[in-house]
Amino acid sequence: MFTHILIAHDLRDTADMALCRATQLARQHNAKLTLLHVLDPNQSSQQHEQAQQTLDRSLTQYAPSGSELRMLSGKPSEVVLQQLQELGCDLLVLGAHHQRHDFFSGTSLDRIARNCPVPLLLVARNDFQPYQRALSAIDFSLCACSALGQGYRLLPAAAELHALHVFEPDKGTPQQMAAQLQIQQALIDQLLHDEAQNLPAGGPTISHSVQQGGILRGLQEQLKVRRSELLVLGSHGRSALSQALLGSLAQHFLHKAPCDIFVVR
Repeated sequence: MFTHILIAHDLRDTADMALCRATQLARQHNAKLTLLHVLDPNQSSQQHEQAQQTLDRSLTQYAPSGSELRMLSGKPSEVVLQQLQELGCDLLVLGAHHQRHDFFSGTSLDRIARNCPVPLLLVARNDFQPYQRALSAIDFSLCACSALGQGYRLLPAAAELHALHVFEPDKGTPQQMAAQLQIQQALIDQLLHDEAQNLPAGGPTISHSVQQGGILRGLQEQLKVRRSELLVLGSHGRSALSQALLGSLAQHFLHKAPCDIFVVR
């Protein structure tokens, strides 16, 4: 359950998309919504006034009543992270950008994702119905397990959350590789059973699977096959898999989002 959502708005159309998703989640979770815009100190007061008028229209058109607008000057990533702490927010929502932009340039987005103390939702889809299908990358790290739990809490009860574990087996005979797959399946079965004991009742349906191969390709394939609307990722972890791949996965999908991306530290 989320209680206070911060949506960082940069005046682009994708930011209004993110605002619509944040509004849907605020209603679903009965959460407070704050809209933040970081002003460019190099712009004129007239440009700042125009920005406020645009944001007021977006707030009136898309946000729930009682939502707050904050306009502050500074370095975007620093202001966003500072406001998360100051306001006690527990979810950050951003709009995805497929083209380079000063506000959410690669460096700024990476800095926010790397230092964000709360889950980060990057909105890439122009669809604001409650999520129905989500895919979560799972391994044996605390970070991946935490992401699974947060994804479970984000989703409505009618949704489906599928946990996918992808591993690359050691070379060997077909029998040896089959044995490795069997071991991985048994370990993931136990892990998901244990994790389910810590989740509140009445949440989305959870399923899981294990497959061999590369994790990036495996996730991309499953996103298409399952028509997932949301991909849940840990930003980094402690296992060898996480150290080698999971951090770079989060970075890859944040910059090339095929669907909405939910990243948890």
